[in-house]
Amino acid sequence: MQEIAFSECWYWLVLCAVICYFIGCFNFAVLISHFKKKDIREIGSGNPGSMNMTRTFGLKVGVINFTCDAIKGGLPALIGWIIFKDYIFAGTDILVSDFIRYFCGVFVIIGHIFPVTMKFKGGKGIASTLGLFLFALPCERTASGDSLWWFVFIVLAFFVFVFLYIAITEWGSMGSLIGVSGLTIWQAALFIVRYENEITSPWVVVLLLILLVINFLTWFAHRKNILKLLAGEEHHTSVIKHKK
Repeated sequence: MQEIAFSECWYWLVLCAVICYFIGCFNFAVLISHFKKKDIREIGSGNPGSMNMTRTFGLKVGVINFTCDAIKGGLPALIGWIIFKDYIFAGTDILVSDFIRYFCGVFVIIGHIFPVTMKFKGGKGIASTLGLFLFALPCERTASGDSLWWFVFIVLAFFVFVFLYIAITEWGSMGSLIGVSGLTIWQAALFIVRYENEITSPWVVVLLLILLVINFLTWFAHRKNILKLLAGEEHHTSVIKHKK
């Protein structure tokens, strides 16, 4: 492992933040709905995201939109991991790849929810957030340095559980919140165990704060849905049937 100091990588972090934010600003729901001769922002809940796309155009289009947003959220994290996988922060045993995965991811999510290209009124970031974890969790490493790519099967199993929950209950927003919260807690626990001897390091503290911000953004973006759920007024999300 090569050591890298903050003075040697700060400009990379700034560049990653800017690039990832603008990647997040690209909204596939708006693009796909335009191909359908409609504007998803003027249909249903008005949210340019996978749930509203599923309600409006059906499961197939919803899955396409979800997949595109998931790749958007996860690919930058994977690229960051590949670039920095052989580096640790100077004076620590903290992997730069652990930090950069979620540093890139959080800025994609911020760009998706608050896109400058759409007057800061974007989607809720669920697909991009879940995509981030789908790409980032399999990059975990054992003590010997081997990548735990079998994590992808565990993550996919968790995704299936969330999908089944939404399919059975038709509470899309609640399923989304459960999914993101569960994955965030899982990843945070892995980092706490790995860096228990360096838990007060600024890099570990900021990394855990990034995971907290990712979780907060999800709940904040769904604040209206939570109120509707409590009032029994939330839209049902059927992944089996849809009205034309």
